[in-house]
Amino acid sequence: MIDPKLAQFTGPWNFWTGRLSMIWVPYDNMFIVGAFVLACTVAAVVVFGLTYYRKWGYLWREWLTSLDHTKIGIMYIVIAVVMMLRAFVEAIMMRSQQYMAAGPGSEGFLEAAHGYLPPYHFDQLYTTHGTIMIFLGITPLITGLMNILVPLQIGARDMAYPYLNLIGMYLTAVGAALMMLSLFLGDFSKAGWIALTPLSELPYSPAVGMDYWIWVIQITGIGTTLAAINITATIVKMRTKGMAYLRMPMFTWTAFSTAILMLTAFPVLTAAAGLLSLDRYLGTHFFTSGHGGNMMLYKNLFWIWGHPEVYIMIMPGWGVMSEIISNFSRKPLFGYTTMVLAVFTIAGISWTVWLHHFFIMGQPPGVNAFFAISSMLVGIPTGVKVFNWVFTMYRGRLHFYTPMMWAFSAVLLLPIGGLTGFMFAMVPVDFELHNSVFLVSHFHNMVLVIVFAFIGGFIYYFPKVFGFTLDERYGKLMFWFWTIGTILVFVSMYLLGLMGLTRRMDYIPRAALAPLLAVEEAGMAFYGVAVLLQFLQVYVSIRDRVKYRAGADPWDARTLEWMTHSPVPHYNFAVQPVVHARDELTWRKEHGLAGQRPREYVDIHMPKSTSGPFWFGVCSFLFGAAAVWRIWWLAALMAFCLIMIVILRSFKDDIEYTIPAAEVERMENEIIANEPASEPMEDLDLPGLASLRRRESRT
Repeated sequence: MIDPKLAQFTGPWNFWTGRLSMIWVPYDNMFIVGAFVLACTVAAVVVFGLTYYRKWGYLWREWLTSLDHTKIGIMYIVIAVVMMLRAFVEAIMMRSQQYMAAGPGSEGFLEAAHGYLPPYHFDQLYTTHGTIMIFLGITPLITGLMNILVPLQIGARDMAYPYLNLIGMYLTAVGAALMMLSLFLGDFSKAGWIALTPLSELPYSPAVGMDYWIWVIQITGIGTTLAAINITATIVKMRTKGMAYLRMPMFTWTAFSTAILMLTAFPVLTAAAGLLSLDRYLGTHFFTSGHGGNMMLYKNLFWIWGHPEVYIMIMPGWGVMSEIISNFSRKPLFGYTTMVLAVFTIAGISWTVWLHHFFIMGQPPGVNAFFAISSMLVGIPTGVKVFNWVFTMYRGRLHFYTPMMWAFSAVLLLPIGGLTGFMFAMVPVDFELHNSVFLVSHFHNMVLVIVFAFIGGFIYYFPKVFGFTLDERYGKLMFWFWTIGTILVFVSMYLLGLMGLTRRMDYIPRAALAPLLAVEEAGMAFYGVAVLLQFLQVYVSIRDRVKYRAGADPWDARTLEWMTHSPVPHYNFAVQPVVHARDELTWRKEHGLAGQRPREYVDIHMPKSTSGPFWFGVCSFLFGAAAVWRIWWLAALMAFCLIMIVILRSFKDDIEYTIPAAEVERMENEIIANEPASEPMEDLDLPGLASLRRRESRT
């Protein structure tokens, strides 16, 4: 039964602006004002640049309305990088606060009793950091990479549902925009990235921050579900001739299992957030213990999604590691079939481990035993993958180019994270360490496997997408700074957890912890330098892109995506290839067929660009903002507009265009005439590799 009184909130409200008023503008917070000025400055520079160089039309035609899967994937990755930069700054702020607030004699600055951040600001930081990294950082990062690679690896022209693909990207962008809006207007949740009940209920979080969290989660969750549908359908229905399931590259297998998990897990989270919104907006009591609800119901629903999400994030990283290690070991992936089985075994087991988050809640021994055993079982297929990578490298001709350095380090990180995970699968150990920063370090250890894998993948696939390689010298320098930062931050955090430091503390009363907190802070400085080096690497490579021009196969690779041009044309393949072997490009090289041009070209049918998804995104953003601020007339209007966009699209038949065979041949001739020849890996003119070649020649 709805309780109108519980659904009431504090503060003014009116029909036209809802809760929105000047009291929600944090003009007295120097951090937020500074961030607002910086954001406005960056926006002004971008607008000026687009206007000065007359690029608005190009941006609209070639990007914002394009249904090209590669461009959509790039836009996903741009969103992820921008949001992860914000989350990185928040991580620096949290570590700095703990370092400055260590010990009973620590001084306070800027109205903070200790350190420089007031408790309410610190609470928002760890909430936004976690929310951004999971929902708006890593998830769109893997979705973008799957968008780019899956059609190329299976020989498809595009995704199965290009229009739906762009809508999913815009829904992710809407979630990112709402997250950014919360920084400058209102506040964000202080209940943690998992929205702990009852803290997330209206009586305990009466401001709009929790409402921002709800709509960010629900809108991005719907977008991710749409992406999962698309990836699954693409792999099942659009494989080229000869591409049997057991010939698919390993990254495509990990994308397949990830999409299935996305498709089944994210609706659970959307349902949980929906029930929480009913509690806050209508006064229902799904999660309010005093009114017949059960706050543990929310935690079960959240973690039923939350533990498959861990593998949603990491499995594409495993796929990238497999591609890189196999290529730079000059060998096929060892134990391909067992690797596929291991990936799907982990995906299945991931549904049976969520309750290990509740070992400290006092569950019956039988329940704890079941979930402890199932949590440990994940280690078996994980160990299979590690052994497969090791045996792939064993007696291989290893080439430690920058992508291989990242992938190799990810292999080293995975057992450390896995073994500490085993510790948490043991109930007595979990009782001692669950609420400590040891757990935080374990989780970030696993996230860093993803980060290392995807930075390696970014460098590895960059020439395929943009047509030139990245500078190796800056890449290696960045790698070492990132690695040193990882050791300093997370070894310290493991030790701090064993010493009893609990999570989410803005003040550290024990002065004995200060030295390790200082080491953490030094590690964050190394991370900061590594991020600057990454931008410098990209800048130098773009500046010298003629020097770094890449052919279709700059790494002397093995799989299908390296058969098409660099950068990838919008139609992917002039003629869709016929697959003969698991490592198709290697098979063609061995049979003297690599680089062979088609005997004849055929017409290509491609989806037309459309503005519908852009306006769908605009209406979704206005709907989400209106729902946060309870501007009901605007929310209703935007809901109507969203329905109308869907209906109008259903009446549109002219959604494709044809590239005639003669035009395809002309474009191919032009591309080939301007594309540098692909050379063997040993002959690549990549800076910074002279010493490597000298060592190989001596060997």
